This record gives sequence, C-alpha cells and structure tokens, in this order.
Amino acid sequence: MLPLPLLLLAVLLPGGDSGPAFQGPTTFHLNQISSFANSSWAQNQGSGWLGDVQIQGWDNEAGTAIFLKPWSKGNLSDEEVTELVELFRVYLIGFVRVVQDHVSEFQLTYPFEIQGTAGCELREGKATVSFLRGALGGVDFVSLRNGTCVPAAEGSSRAQWFCSLFTQYQGISDIIQKLLYHTCPRYLWSVLEAGKEELQRQVKPKAWLSSGPPPGPDRLLLVCHVLGFYPKPVWVRWMRGQQELPGAQQGDILPNADGTWYLRVTLDVAAGEAAGLACRVRHSSLGNQDIVLYWGKSTSLTVILLAVILPTLILLICLALWFWRRWSYQNIL
Repeated sequence: MLPLPLLLLAVLLPGGDSGPAFQGPTTFHLNQISSFANSSWAQNQGSGWLGDVQIQGWDNEAGTAIFLKPWSKGNLSDEEVTELVELFRVYLIGFVRVVQDHVSEFQLTYPFEIQGTAGCELREGKATVSFLRGALGGVDFVSLRNGTCVPAAEGSSRAQWFCSLFTQYQGISDIIQKLLYHTCPRYLWSVLEAGKEELQRQVKPKAWLSSGPPPGPDRLLLVCHVLGFYPKPVWVRWMRGQQELPGAQQGDILPNADGTWYLRVTLDVAAGEAAGLACRVRHSSLGNQDIVLYWGKSTSLTVILLAVILPTLILLICLALWFWRRWSYQNIL
C-alpha cells in the first residue's frame, strides 16, 4: 500500500533553483482526505497550503487541480502543470483501488476516512524541516522520520503492519525522501518569491469595543473586535494597566472576503469592575504602536457613529427651521 500523501506531494512540487531568502518561518503542506463509504464509492479531496493560506485545490469531479493564486504554480511551466495534474489524477484513482483491495488486511469497516499531510518548513537561517503524517479517522496512524516509517501508538497493530509493508518498497522510500527533502524546499522558495508581494503585505487592524448579552445579574460582557488585519498572527488581550486579565475568551480568527482577518475577544466581568479595563492589540503592521481601547471612553466605533449621526441631526434641524420659517412667511402674506 502506498504512503498516504506520496504522489499527492509530487503533483504540485516542481524542481528548480533556490530563490532569495524569505523572512520568517514558512510552511508549505499538502492535505489529502479520502472518504470511503463502501466498496464501490470513495471520494478524494486535495489542497495545498502556504502557511494558513490555501493556494491549491482539487476538483474531484473534473479530475483537475485548481490554482487559487496567480503565483501558486511557483516556477512550473504549462507543460509541467499538465503532466503533474495527470499524475495526481492517476494517483488518486490508484490510491482508492489499493485501499479497497487491502480493507481486510487493515481490518477496516466501512465507512472510514483516511487523512494525510506532507510538506516542509523553512526555519531561521534557511534550515528546512520536512514532515509526512497519516491518520485514520482523525487518529494518528503513521509518520515518516528521516525516511523511516514510524507507527503511531494510536495506530495499534494496523500501523505496524503498514510500516512493515512500507519497508519492502525501497524505491518508494527514495522517491518520498527526494520529494520531501529536495523538491519541496525548492518549490517553497519558488512560490514565496512568486507571491512575495501578497505574502509580505501588511494591513493594519481596526478595533472597537462593544457589549454583548449580559452573562448574569450585575455582569457585563465586554467585546473587543479586531478587523481587517493581515497577516493572520495577532495578539489581543484584555488588560488592567499592564496586567493581563484571565478568563478572556478568544474566538476563531475568521477570514474576510478581501483576504484579511477578523477576531473577537470577550471578557465576563462584574459591572462595577469594568471601569479602567482596556483591550490591547498587537500586530506586525503596527510596529511598536499597540492599539489600546479603554472601556467607557470613546471608541473608534463611537467616533464613527457620532461622525455620521451628528451631522445628520444638524441637517435635519436646519431643514426643519427652514420649512418653519417659510411656512410662517407664507402665513403672514
């Protein structure tokens, strides 16, 4: 049986020379999810990720790769793309067939799902770390360490049987090591160079405070909203002076349509203890200038509302006075 993301890794990884240095640790990885409903139905999903940005996908119905960014091919030529997409299509067909042929040896019961991830990471000083992991039903199954198949403790005897089978295929092991330790880092440099304008952009966050539904009598739910920031890593805390307050609840960092991110952090406090609390936001785009919003003081949202509502009220008052004076003048005539 082939390792889970074996040819999946090959599909989107070209060769080529190393590109210029790219600041900060960056990871490229490919995910494969294969769902088996019964002996005659299976579905594959594939995706390629640069950090937390998806740059590649797979259309299972059409049997073709989807390049989600103009630069997500790296330095691949059109001919290489056509060849590798076909390789990926053949691999997925073969993967399903091999798994279904070995269901009894693996003691699998339909339905089940297999997950695989493989890729490489650039560390400080241009060091590269590669990885390959497989899971069965969301539970760790096997991993690859220095070219050796290692069964996970959760994988039980099935994982051990898989690794013993894997060791019989030295040619496959050599291909995997080449892809992980040679091709993947070269592709990663290539795609980082091609997409550096987007990947290295900095978008400053906007932040405001609001209150949520009261958690209970004499309680307040303070909400700190942070919107429109890029890249994704952000630090948001509720503070009293320089002390971080425990008990804050951070939601998921959610994507916006323009590629930026949104985060909401809440804090449940007694109503009498809210005064003087602040939400502090740190982000790479801000440099050393944190955003600090104090509860009870004018927030950016309040300022925006006043900027819109106050001129409108003044305009309405002026219109009312003008109509009143005109009406009075007509009555006098």
